[in-house]
Amino acid sequence: MKDLERFITGFRSFQKDYFGPDSSQFEPLKQGQSPKTMIIGCSDSRVDPAILTNCEPGEIFTVRNVANLVPPYEENGGLHGVSAALEFAVCHLGVEHIIVLGHSQCGGIGALMAGGCGCKGGGFISRWMSIANSARERVLAELPEKDPQLQQRAAEQAAILLSLENLRSFPWIDERVTGGTLSLHGWYFNLASGELMEYLPEQGAFEKCR
Repeated sequence: MKDLERFITGFRSFQKDYFGPDSSQFEPLKQGQSPKTMIIGCSDSRVDPAILTNCEPGEIFTVRNVANLVPPYEENGGLHGVSAALEFAVCHLGVEHIIVLGHSQCGGIGALMAGGCGCKGGGFISRWMSIANSARERVLAELPEKDPQLQQRAAEQAAILLSLENLRSFPWIDERVTGGTLSLHGWYFNLASGELMEYLPEQGAFEKCR
């Protein structure tokens, strides 16, 4: 109950800051949203995209899931939450940037590398993490004898690159990237050092943001 009470107190502070008599910050947002950037982040409680980027309401369109994964484009009758969010952000909001934001100490990637995840009788996590199986296999093939922590870090970054590849499998994303109206970005947040890294395609590596 203490947590819930704290959340309600926090909401009252938000309400005062954005809807109080001395604030007009939320007025334009009452008419609709027009973010230029979409961030696909992890559900991990430590890596909230809006907090990490110090954004105000309305600045970023955010989707969060286990291990910040993007599935490949599919046309079957399944329920595709991430794909639906991508369609809305790209085709209806017209975002100009999509950022896949991964991070260190990712529980989903850790479970993937360990070879098992999910609850007994469940299986949702395992099926979801299968999206990143090729990233796991690549890391184990390239770094077979390395420390597990190094392998996990490599897998976390490889999964970001895989998600960037999967984004291009959506025809209406690929069309806009090719046309220059949409840019894709891979970011990696190091929880231990507090550093943010960006994938640079020309160098084929993640480098610290400056």
